[in-house]
Amino acid sequence: MDAFVAEVRSRSDILPVVQSYVPLKRKGGRYWGCCPFHQEKTPSFNVEPDKGFFYCFGCHAGGDAIKFISMIEGITYFEAVKLQAEKLGIPLPERQLSPREEARQRELDALRKVNELARDFFHNCLTLTHYGEPGKAYLAGRGIGEETIGEFSLGYAPEGWDKLTAAFRKRGVSDKLLLQAGLAVESQKSQGGLYDRFRNRVIIPIADERGRVVGFGGRVLDDSKPKYLNTAETVLFNKRRLLFGLDRAKRAIQRAGYAIVVEGYMDAISVFGAGVQNVVASLGTAFTVEHAKKLMRYAGDLYFCYDSDEAGQNATIRALSLVARDTGASLRVITVPDGKDPDEFIRKHGAEAFRDLVRAALPLTDYRMQYVLKHVPYDTAEGKRRALEALLPVLDALSGTVLGEYSKKIARQLMVDEGLVREALSSYRREPLPPEVSPARAPVRRAVHRADGALQKAGRVLIRAACKDRGVLTHFCTFVPLSGIADEAQREVLEAIQRQAGAGGAAMPELSELSESAAEELSRAMVEDLGGRDEAEAYLDAVQALRKAYLYAQYLWHTRQSERLLQAGDEGYLEELNEVKRIKDEMDGM
Repeated sequence: MDAFVAEVRSRSDILPVVQSYVPLKRKGGRYWGCCPFHQEKTPSFNVEPDKGFFYCFGCHAGGDAIKFISMIEGITYFEAVKLQAEKLGIPLPERQLSPREEARQRELDALRKVNELARDFFHNCLTLTHYGEPGKAYLAGRGIGEETIGEFSLGYAPEGWDKLTAAFRKRGVSDKLLLQAGLAVESQKSQGGLYDRFRNRVIIPIADERGRVVGFGGRVLDDSKPKYLNTAETVLFNKRRLLFGLDRAKRAIQRAGYAIVVEGYMDAISVFGAGVQNVVASLGTAFTVEHAKKLMRYAGDLYFCYDSDEAGQNATIRALSLVARDTGASLRVITVPDGKDPDEFIRKHGAEAFRDLVRAALPLTDYRMQYVLKHVPYDTAEGKRRALEALLPVLDALSGTVLGEYSKKIARQLMVDEGLVREALSSYRREPLPPEVSPARAPVRRAVHRADGALQKAGRVLIRAACKDRGVLTHFCTFVPLSGIADEAQREVLEAIQRQAGAGGAAMPELSELSESAAEELSRAMVEDLGGRDEAEAYLDAVQALRKAYLYAQYLWHTRQSERLLQAGDEGYLEELNEVKRIKDEMDGM
């Protein structure tokens, strides 16, 4: 496995890896672009192809090609290694699978393959045959053009009981596989007969985060029921774990710093087609904590644009409140006027008007307060009770100062005692979140100004030199022990280099074994400009600066030690004073 990881890293050229996600422009020996991990207008993100590192001088994200993949895909370092290995055609180290595991893997591969075939079948029916004319007319009526049809591989399931089934049987697809994939249904009238699950519907392929087709959604062209029909649950298709469009939206979500969640895939397609690409849709189920955690690998702020009819309000608010409480996500609600869904609104008012609605989105608690105070008459004791009851789910998601502020605000609005609000919330709460449970929220990176001094810069020059030559640390430690490096992150990197050198390994430490701050320091060290100096000159300057800082720290320590011994009447203070004088003489001569 170590050899596998090393091969993937050695064959991963950072420039094409980053360029597949971020537009870069060459300036000298570096490539610059706008950082994909925080919002910025002036590029501060750069890649050094020769050194194999990226670093953002704005948010301080940094690392090698694998670290970049793990950050931008929202996956672990080893998952990024496996993903990159797949792209490079490097096989995973194999272990002997049990017969059961082999059978399951064959089943999954077969299901994915038949789903791809079905996607192409439906898409070709829509775009290449006369069968697709009703579907084309329907999509045109909703303002969905050829570009969006191609982007989402939209299709059409023809009328007739077995168009897909008959075509797939001719291609050798078994009835068992058609049933397992949820593409066909067993007939109750004829023994062994099958008919197509999707008929006379516009078909929307549903993919997982990696873009692999796992199921389909079908939308009728008229008012017949059900309006939407999804693939039945399969080993690949689980609505509670899937978000439509996430495979396309995740980059835009990272860039924007938030995700927009809509109710249906037609809404998501319409919003995406209007140029707002950080949008996903739940698949006819309540939004869950699992959904939230999936999105929070890319951004911590979630904006919801759900139908605001009375029937769905309470269930939606309760679900979102649980998400806020259990994940720590920041939730906002986009209000679409006149009860329209996003698709209708965009077709009538345009994309820019929808962006205005996004900018005006309210925090979940404020939104719920506005809604309740508008729809529940609270001028009687019974009305106040009902209004407070309707607000308890969103209050349950709050804590600390924020909870206190909203409790006061609600008490003022309802004209009741604040204690009554707190008492009602205590009764509502079954049990608070245990203090040891930390929110699952993935922090969104933001630009951070770091005023680096000469010592930080000297430490990075040392790291850079030590990564190129294992003998550098042996030389440096004759002047300063690594314990004398004040910066914790830099000391961690240098100790890792020293360990690897002692074991005869490569000088460059594994990023996966470093803390986040240490990995960032290593990355910056490899890309930072040396200010016109050559490597040797910069290193000697760094040694002098770090030696001087070390001597000063020693000077202070021995001074305090001599004072302590003097007060205790210990003659050892004279030895300490001699050491103080020796150190001061050396510093004066530097």
